[in-house]
Amino acid sequence: MSGRPLAGAWLTEADIVLSWALVFFIVAIIAAVLGFSGIAGAATWMAQVLFVVFIILFLVSLVLGRRH
Repeated sequence: MSGRPLAGAWLTEADIVLSWALVFFIVAIIAAVLGFSGIAGAATWMAQVLFVVFIILFLVSLVLGRRH
């Protein structure tokens, strides 16, 4: 080993949670675009629910991530 930290070793738990929230937010955006446009007509309701849930989770993690 060269003594360098492992990848991600400098990230805190809050950074990791915020990054996962961002990943889920992007997934919700993609699901919403596919669902709202009629491409996946049967999944429209689920896409709308996921979109709202992930926006709420994103905002909560954003607010809680800024508190120290």
